[in-house]
Amino acid sequence: MDYAEDDMLMLSGIQHYMFCPRQWAIAYLDNAWADNRLTAEGTLLHERVDDPEARQKNGATITLRHVAVASRRLGLYGYTDAVELRAAAVGEVAISHPRYPGRWVPYPVEYKRGRPKEDERDAVQLCAQAICLEEMHGVAIAEGALFYGETRRRHVVALTPALRALTHRLAHEMHDVVRRGSYPPPVRKRHCRSCSLVDLCMPGVGELPAASSYLERNLYAQTP
Repeated sequence: MDYAEDDMLMLSGIQHYMFCPRQWAIAYLDNAWADNRLTAEGTLLHERVDDPEARQKNGATITLRHVAVASRRLGLYGYTDAVELRAAAVGEVAISHPRYPGRWVPYPVEYKRGRPKEDERDAVQLCAQAICLEEMHGVAIAEGALFYGETRRRHVVALTPALRALTHRLAHEMHDVVRRGSYPPPVRKRHCRSCSLVDLCMPGVGELPAASSYLERNLYAQTP
């Protein structure tokens, strides 16, 4: 199915949704946000790489910054950190660019503050960007890259059928949350300690004892 324009959600949210659905709902549906050291460092990194005028050419590769993308199938829209245009091989499906003569294959690159994650939360964001580019330009993109500021290294990500299926599933789950109108419940996990939204989320609330239990133990207890 294709989503209507009014139903489109921000693409960058898919990484947050996989990390923590409640964090995504607070930040992207309630538009509530709070910074800490980690988020501030991430903002500074993206300020350096998200300048749309900072195009650069390195040999046969052209780098475009802050490229607008969208996919009706995912129901997502947003911006890439960078899209490299690489010279297409003979017979390869490619795109053209008004400022750069030739035939090009897009190669998305996403910048992250820290280091590679144990799960695929960063990869699904990159994959969503690639799916947008494929849908917009009628091309096939086999891989992209994640650049991590802490390690200063680029990691190539193969856009496999399994990763694409996961990306589609997460995007549809996000839309289901919006359609139902009920936010994911707070769940205390290890990552809560470093989350800037922990005071808004209050993950420990569900673990507190009921008031009736407290009264029974403390006020109504019989003294022998």
